[in-house]
Amino acid sequence: MKILAVNPGSTSTKIAVYEDETPRLVLNIRHSVEELSQFPRIIDQFEFRKHLVLEALEANDIPFKFDAIVGRGGLLKPIPGGVYAVNDAMLDDMLHAMRTHACNLGCLIAHELAAMLPGCPSFIADPGVVDELDDVARITGSPLMPSITIWHALNQRAIARRYAAERSALQPEAPVHYEDLNLIVCHLGGGVSVGVHRHGRAVDVPNALDGFGPFSPERAGTLPAGQLIDLCHSGRYTTEELKKRIGEARAMKHRLAGLAAHLGTNDIPAIERRIAEGDTHAALVLDAMIYRIAKEIGGAAVVLYGKVDAILLTGGMAHSEYITSRLQERVSFLAPVHVYPGEDELEALVMNALGALRGELPVQVYR
Repeated sequence: MKILAVNPGSTSTKIAVYEDETPRLVLNIRHSVEELSQFPRIIDQFEFRKHLVLEALEANDIPFKFDAIVGRGGLLKPIPGGVYAVNDAMLDDMLHAMRTHACNLGCLIAHELAAMLPGCPSFIADPGVVDELDDVARITGSPLMPSITIWHALNQRAIARRYAAERSALQPEAPVHYEDLNLIVCHLGGGVSVGVHRHGRAVDVPNALDGFGPFSPERAGTLPAGQLIDLCHSGRYTTEELKKRIGEARAMKHRLAGLAAHLGTNDIPAIERRIAEGDTHAALVLDAMIYRIAKEIGGAAVVLYGKVDAILLTGGMAHSEYITSRLQERVSFLAPVHVYPGEDELEALVMNALGALRGELPVQVYR
């Protein structure tokens, strides 16, 4: 089966073509700030990005013939995880989305391209708004602000399934599935999200987009509420300037939160070089981020009553031995720690689409 996957990001459009499990084309088309600045709104980038996908397929001699097209899921209303067929309700919600992000274009592009091929379905899978929280996890100290889930659902769930498959391969006499395990999965990227996965459900996950959890290379994480309120009413900053201070900005160069605020960069290798050259302040700040992430993992273990089968570290920062080794030192007493550097969301999208086509995964209806 031939699958096309499309993953629109803030500054890139990633595409992949697979034949069954074999990749035939994987591309990361980067967009400059100047290139995107011609579009007043993210939704206005739709035709531009769709045509880039078509041009890339033509340039690489890939015939426009697919059994399914799958796009990255956008910031829809909260839904359970899984594979969803793109339908009119989903398209309408994305066209009128209250939260804007380039990922909102994923289902729109997938639907438009699939419509060019008779009988070709379009899907999304495990969007960032997947909500499977236990009821107790929804309650905060203010009835005005219940917990909202926005997290790295696609990558976290794909890594959890990969771990289960690897474990089964090592013990074929006693295979295990994702649905059998209690896992803590930590996505370490420009943003950080720690998810508690209990027997196939993500029962406690953060709102990593709006600032819940540890600080990261680009985001401030949870901040003291009283100080934040005082800052908002101090008259020192506009609303847009304050959003930059928590990590919300259209371009990375405008973000003034997390490592970028403390050290002037979100580049982990560059920070590690500064540390190797004797920059004690850089070491303190990076170690503080690791400390905060470890505390979040420790808190996640409480959700599972300490019965944790494994802790999985993934995302771009998982390439850093400095970070992963120090995290392991702090949390390995809880459960075995396994490291899966990087994030292959394109492969995860393809595997979900294949599972749907083969009848291995149910195709859910978005309402």
